[in-house]
Amino acid sequence: MVPVLEITSAGKRFGSKTALSDVTLKAQPGRIIGLLGSNGSGKTTLMKLAAGLVPPDTGEIRICGEPIGTQSKGLTSFMPDKPLTEPWMRVRDAAAFYADFYADFDKAKAKEMLSFMGLKDNDKITSLSKGMNERLQLTLALSRNAKLYLLDEPIGGVDPVAREKILDAILNYYNEDSCLIISTHLVTDIERIFDEVILIKDGRLILQEEVDQIRMARGKSIVDLFKEVYAE
Repeated sequence: MVPVLEITSAGKRFGSKTALSDVTLKAQPGRIIGLLGSNGSGKTTLMKLAAGLVPPDTGEIRICGEPIGTQSKGLTSFMPDKPLTEPWMRVRDAAAFYADFYADFDKAKAKEMLSFMGLKDNDKITSLSKGMNERLQLTLALSRNAKLYLLDEPIGGVDPVAREKILDAILNYYNEDSCLIISTHLVTDIERIFDEVILIKDGRLILQEEVDQIRMARGKSIVDLFKEVYAE
């Protein structure tokens, strides 16, 4: 089976700072994967490399067997940690913008998700709470028929009610032929939806392992493992 995402010996520097060093991993279809790490660990850099937004200095990245380029970007839907929408927009404008920009945008799915999220077409983006804005950004990202979904901190800074709604939406609307990678440091709230986790620390991959394997073989929850790794 061709991995949805394959990263081989990837490294990235920004000036004198090493953001990633010799990262190798594979992500298969049908998986929801947690990319876990403390702030500054390299999660966002890894996401941007996989999305094709910045090139690696060393190594190689492939999406569904394709090297990073125009074709691979068409297979990838990236939700950054900062909204891509403009302040003048209403919800319907944001959906229309995505529909115009992405040929794989599913308008029917977007309409269904907006209803599930409690968002109305006429809502002004500037009037949305942080939690509601996160729901909108997630709707836009998941309404594309992509093979790889990259969600960078989708529950950061939102209240517990909004978090549960966002996690429920991911489970309800996730395409099982694809792979979904979620970066977060809020492990307690989101652990329940992961099939496997990738731990990254100081730009290096610490482990990639099945959640069930961690619980059975190590006798630990993901939260316990996270605390152990990042307390050192």
